[in-house]
Amino acid sequence: MIVGSVIKALSILITSGYVCAPYLHDHKTVDLKEIWSRSRNIEDMFFVTATFSPDSKPYFPTSANHYLLAKFKDKTKIQKEMEKYQQEKPSFVFNITADLFEREATGKTNLISVYYLDYSDSEEDVTEIANVVAKRNKVAKAGIGNMNLFCNEKPKFTFPYAENIVVLEVSSDEGHQSDNKYCERTRRDVGRKGITMTNFVSLSVLEKLK
Repeated sequence: MIVGSVIKALSILITSGYVCAPYLHDHKTVDLKEIWSRSRNIEDMFFVTATFSPDSKPYFPTSANHYLLAKFKDKTKIQKEMEKYQQEKPSFVFNITADLFEREATGKTNLISVYYLDYSDSEEDVTEIANVVAKRNKVAKAGIGNMNLFCNEKPKFTFPYAENIVVLEVSSDEGHQSDNKYCERTRRDVGRKGITMTNFVSLSVLEKLK
């Protein structure tokens, strides 16, 4: 069901979200994985492969192929951890400031697809996106928010859409390619409403770690 009025939701600060830290097989990665596995702030943790879109990849040329992906409850704790454990390759924190849609999942979490809006997210646009996503039965959860970047070396170009992030959590027992196509159809359906929603990164779940 739609989680209350979208307009009402926009006025409520929600500190949950998703964090992606590069999986580099080093001490920092191992330490962070252990911390998150014990943390009450982390609801779920996954090992994922990341596919950055041609539109976003130029902004993050040093991005990793594999990440630890975690769903968190409190962004303040996560940001402190990422400041301590930031590496040469970028980490991403997607803060969900408004839940658009949520339903009971019928399969396992299989894909997290992240988008950005080319223009500011007006209340009308957010409502249209929520209405489209509500019709997509594989989407277990959707939210809108912003992105924080953590990296030892700042990217040469500033990503201009960090305040207009949309996250779709897909539950499915099908293959990642099928689910990516499903999300692409969802993106096109949003586009038919006159809203430009561009893919940022697709995070395919390889293994559930917590």
